[in-house]
Amino acid sequence: MTVPAAVSLYVTTANQTEAETIARTLVTERLAACANVLGPIRSFYWWQGAVQNEAEVAVLLKTRASLADRAIARVKQLHSYSVPCVVAWPIAAGDPAYLEWVAAETANSGGSAS
Repeated sequence: MTVPAAVSLYVTTANQTEAETIARTLVTERLAACANVLGPIRSFYWWQGAVQNEAEVAVLLKTRASLADRAIARVKQLHSYSVPCVVAWPIAAGDPAYLEWVAAETANSGGSAS
């Protein structure tokens, strides 16, 4: 069996509540098979002409590569930032059984992404 290509989505959020909302929603809607809420983290970044130093919470989501655009769009709908960090990293290799599980758990993602 050929396993569909998988990706990890990395998202930073304003707080634990937002991270958990994004994680739970994407897993419930089967846009992700799994979500890990990581944090707290400290983020340094340029925003509106100044370096920012903020506490954030990161979310790591695992999904099919073919669902990445829909998952990113859904994260943006749920996110409080006007320009959220949401990026997809390809999963080059992994435990075949785990990757099959990711594919199976996202197979019924035909519902609305809104």
